[in-house]
Amino acid sequence: MPETTKAAPARSRRTTRAANALGQGSSKGARKGSAKPADQRASAVARQASDNEARVEFYRQMLLIRRFEERTARAYTEAKIGGYCHLNLGEEATVVGLMSALRPTDYLFTNYREHGYAIAKGIEPRRVMAELYGRSTGVSKGWGGSMHMFDTEARLLGGYGIVGGQLPLATGAALAVTYTGSDDVVMVQMGEGTAAIGAFHESLNIAALWDLPVVFVIINNGLGMGTTVENSAAEPELYKRGAAYRMESARVDGTDVLAVHRAAREAVEYARENSRPFLLEATSPRLRGHSVVDPAKYRTKEEKEALKAADPLAKAQLELQDAGLLTAEDVERLEAEVAEIVAEAAAFADDSPHPDVSTLFDYTYATPVPNDVPRLPADPLFRV
Repeated sequence: MPETTKAAPARSRRTTRAANALGQGSSKGARKGSAKPADQRASAVARQASDNEARVEFYRQMLLIRRFEERTARAYTEAKIGGYCHLNLGEEATVVGLMSALRPTDYLFTNYREHGYAIAKGIEPRRVMAELYGRSTGVSKGWGGSMHMFDTEARLLGGYGIVGGQLPLATGAALAVTYTGSDDVVMVQMGEGTAAIGAFHESLNIAALWDLPVVFVIINNGLGMGTTVENSAAEPELYKRGAAYRMESARVDGTDVLAVHRAAREAVEYARENSRPFLLEATSPRLRGHSVVDPAKYRTKEEKEALKAADPLAKAQLELQDAGLLTAEDVERLEAEVAEIVAEAAAFADDSPHPDVSTLFDYTYATPVPNDVPRLPADPLFRV
C-alpha cells in the first residue's frame, strides 16, 4: 500500500514509527526492476528489521495500556476516581492495532471505554490519569473524567457516554473533511451493542450515500454489558451489516495486534483513497466486567478460563519470544520502563489541583453563544 504517514509530533513519533515500519512492507509504490538483486536483498533485510522493531513497540504499547488500566482499577477502589469507569483490559491488541493505522491528522471518536485509545493516539499517560482523577491538568481540564476525554491536538474528538452518540458526530466530521478537501480519515469506535441502535444504521446509510471517508469499528467483546451477542443479534457476525449499505466490511481477530494493524490499515487507506466508508469488526473479549464495579457473574468458570487463555498480551509476548525478538531480560526491562511511566502518571495526577468551580461552564460551547447564562445550581436565573 502507498505510504500514508506524515511527520508526527514528538508525543506520537514512537507510535508512528512502528506503524510506518509495518506499512512499508506492503507498499505498492516500488516498481519492479528498479533495484539490483543485492540492493533488493539489503532492502528486504532492513524492512524485516523495521518490522521486528515495530512488533516489539506494539507489545510495549500494549503493556503500557495494560498496566495503566490495572493502576486505574486500583485508583478507583481508593476513591481517587469517581463516576463510571470502563477499562480496556483484554482489548490492548485491538486498541494498538487500530491506532497504529491512523495518521496523526486523522480523527478519532470513541465510546466511554477510551483510556487506551487516548494513550495510543499519543496523549501523555499522565494527562489521561489526571483526567481520571478529575484534575485541571487532565485532558479535559478535569471536567470530563473517564468517559469524556477530548483533545483537539491529538484529534481525539471525544469519548461519549450515550450509546451510539458518537456515530452521527463522526459521520458529520467526515462530511466536514470532504468540504476541506483534505485526505484525512475519521475513525469511530463502538461496542457491539451499538450496532443495534438506530443511529448506527442512520450513520452508515448517510456515510454510504454521501461517500464519506469514515471507518466504523465495532469492538465485539461478545457481551453487551451482560447479554451475549448471540442472544441479542439475529446476525451475530456484525460486519455483515455493512452489506445492507453496499459498504466494504471485514472481520478480524482482535487478540492479534498484527492482524488488527493490517486490517485497520486496509480499511483506513480504502476510506482515504476512495472517500468511502468501511465497516470493520474486531472480536476482542474483555478480561473484566463491563465496568470496574461489574463482577461479571454472568460468566461461567469455563468462560473465564478461556478468556485467560486468549489474553492478547500474553499471546504477543509468547510470539515475540518464540521468534527470538524478545528475551526474558527484555520483558523485565519493558515492565520496569512501563511501571515507571504509570507510577509517574499517578503521582502527577495526585499532585495536580482540582479545577476551580468557576470554570465549570468555560467549555460548554466552543464559541460564545448569545444569551448563554453560565450559572451554578441554586444561583438565580437572572442577575440584578
